[in-house]
Amino acid sequence: MTSPAPSPTTPRIATGPRGLPLIGVVRDVRKDVLGWLTRTAAEHGPVAQYRFGPGRAYLVTHPDGLKHVLQDHVKNYTKDHYSYAMFRRIVGDGLLTSQGETWLKQRRLAQPAFHRARISAMAGQMVRATVELSEQWATSERTGEPRHAVRDMMALTLRIVGEALLGTDVRAETEAVSAAFNVISEQTVERFRSLRLIPPVLPTAYDRAFRRANHALREVVARVIAKRRERMEDQGDLLSMFMLARDEETGEQMDDEHLQSEVLTMMLAGHETTATALSWAWALLHQNPDAEKKLHEELDAVLGGRPPTAEDIPRLVYTRRVLDETLRLYPPVYILSRKVMEDDTVCGYQILAGSSLDISPYVTQRLPELWPDPERFDPDRFTPEKIAARPRYAYLPFLGGPRQCIGNNFALMEGTLILATLAQRHRPRMVDGYTPTPEPLITLRPSGELPVIITAR
Repeated sequence: MTSPAPSPTTPRIATGPRGLPLIGVVRDVRKDVLGWLTRTAAEHGPVAQYRFGPGRAYLVTHPDGLKHVLQDHVKNYTKDHYSYAMFRRIVGDGLLTSQGETWLKQRRLAQPAFHRARISAMAGQMVRATVELSEQWATSERTGEPRHAVRDMMALTLRIVGEALLGTDVRAETEAVSAAFNVISEQTVERFRSLRLIPPVLPTAYDRAFRRANHALREVVARVIAKRRERMEDQGDLLSMFMLARDEETGEQMDDEHLQSEVLTMMLAGHETTATALSWAWALLHQNPDAEKKLHEELDAVLGGRPPTAEDIPRLVYTRRVLDETLRLYPPVYILSRKVMEDDTVCGYQILAGSSLDISPYVTQRLPELWPDPERFDPDRFTPEKIAARPRYAYLPFLGGPRQCIGNNFALMEGTLILATLAQRHRPRMVDGYTPTPEPLITLRPSGELPVIITAR
């Protein structure tokens, strides 16, 4: 893909969809956000400008522009955005939503938990939990009982996050967490797209449902923290690091409110995104039998029927490519926003202070000039040669720059091991009459929780 022309002395003014008076493009976004994003990029190029409600916004899709925003000038594009105000209602000021020195302190504190050697040591926990799900799937093979792949992947990844990062068995909390998060996810997106920006404090059924769901999540987290406080010892996990850390200047430890924010962030972000990607992987493998056949051939050659280990990861090359291509087509985080602090120029276009700037991995990862035949599922797009030929920010399921997702290596190892463990024995088939469509909530789930029949290989 060629880069945009060098910036002229006077930046260009980006064009974009006009929308309606007062509300701008709100109606189009509510109707079909993915279609609207894709059309806007196709019709208006690397930077588009539009009105979302009363505010000005830009959509940046070219890799050069994304590098500028996420890496080179990251301090000019902050999370002082009303979308993050909504997230703070859920997770507080955790690693996902914090900024500046607060974020840097939290990042430094959490970083050792995601060291490659420490993550590799978690592989056994990941595989053991997945083998237990495999036994449940084997029972469903015999009975013909349909399952919901999304539900299964959510329960599995929540268990893994609980055990590996929080040192806690949260299986008894799965239904409560899932039900609460579903309410919050649906309402957060609806509130954003309808410009309902006031906090959920009204005595309406809608606001009460949000408050109940938020309270339910915090109750789960409070129980996790209370249980761990009974034995204040370093178990080598992320929660231990947060609980035992002391402020270098004051010597104070993190209080329960801040702990809740960090645990909520890791619990929700750490399981929802990986589960969503794995759910799409099962759908795409069903729809692409040639890719499924190549995956099975690799698993047979590398594993020979035994469970995978961390040492197998370098040899599970095609398995990882399946995961990467799934994340390309259906990145769980399909859009995110930043607030522009000072006037800037991106790809030769004027960007005004006070505006919103939107980034969509879903759009960038489907640009035809970067990804030929972009709708086709082709894991071999991720050979080393093809990766090297693309701009770094052509593929950004975990974003990039200093705010790149801290759990990216954890998620990729987890996804590879889960896929390898289950695909060795099972072939989930989507039920007759069902076609998955993207459901753009906080993450990009497949619709209807992906109903499947489990068949043996």
